[in-house]
Amino acid sequence: MDIIRPALHHVTLKTTRLDEMIAWYGAVIGARVNFRDGMNAWMTNDAANHRIALLSAPGLGDDDRKSFHNGMHHSAFEYESFADLMSSYDRMAREGIEPAFCLEHGLTISLYYRDPEGNFVELQSDNFGDWDKSSEWMRTSPVFRENPIGVFFDPRPVFEAHAAGAGFAALQAAIRAGDYAPATAPNIGLPTPSPAPAS
Repeated sequence: MDIIRPALHHVTLKTTRLDEMIAWYGAVIGARVNFRDGMNAWMTNDAANHRIALLSAPGLGDDDRKSFHNGMHHSAFEYESFADLMSSYDRMAREGIEPAFCLEHGLTISLYYRDPEGNFVELQSDNFGDWDKSSEWMRTSPVFRENPIGVFFDPRPVFEAHAAGAGFAALQAAIRAGDYAPATAPNIGLPTPSPAPAS
């Protein structure tokens, strides 16, 4: 029997910071509350009834070793263009919301933000502007095979170069070449391997 492929509809997050999470997702992805009660909220940023659900319950608490546990690393939202991604980056930076880290993945340019509960949210644009082309590149590119994570970059000088008129292809090549590397290696929310013991 053929598999009927459903579309991803929403992400549900547990939280003890309901008001803060509502405000953050409103500022970052333009989500609005469709329904809320004293403990929970359902939010959307399009015509769907909800894309983000926030659930509170007694007994929830923070986990300072979250990055060492199995689980979801991030959710992701895609803009139609690199220009929209850069415009949103600048708007949020003006509001004091900065990415935790940024990656040029080859198939996307991606900015990763951390919500008030420490969950990563990726905002991205497709480098090819065409899912068929980026999918084919992902399947066949030796560049992606050698480095599927990508190249870190500092978003501020990239935005400034974009605002000054630099074209996307030139910016992407410069990022891949390391011209916009961040000053320090970012924390991407995964454990750092311990060095092997001396023999």
